[in-house]
Amino acid sequence: MPHFIAEYSDNIEQQADLPALFEKVHSALGDSGVFPLGGIRSRGIRLDTWRMADGKHDYAFVHMTLKVGHGRDLATRQKVAESLFEVITQHFAELQAQRLLALSFEMIELHEQLNFKENNVHEFLKVQAR
Repeated sequence: MPHFIAEYSDNIEQQADLPALFEKVHSALGDSGVFPLGGIRSRGIRLDTWRMADGKHDYAFVHMTLKVGHGRDLATRQKVAESLFEVITQHFAELQAQRLLALSFEMIELHEQLNFKENNVHEFLKVQAR
């Protein structure tokens, strides 16, 4: 954990540059000191069927979610969320200046007992660092 998910309207697929966004998100989360690098994942979900507002204009949107494991206090989560939203808004600033674009972001803390994981990437990264 954490997992960053970007759901986006199909009409901005090329302009959104999600690989660059994911690189920025991973850097921000890794540099925060809050999350282990081996648990950070990002993915984009293109939405081909959607409607926004009155449907009369070339609207676009990106809704992003950061799912984090249980155990970090609210102040820590809020600091990370605010920092990450700044990265997001900077990434999309040029595109938003050119077209109608709605950005939204939420952080979700997963339930302590109902979140299951198995990951061998952490150990791999430790060995690579030696």
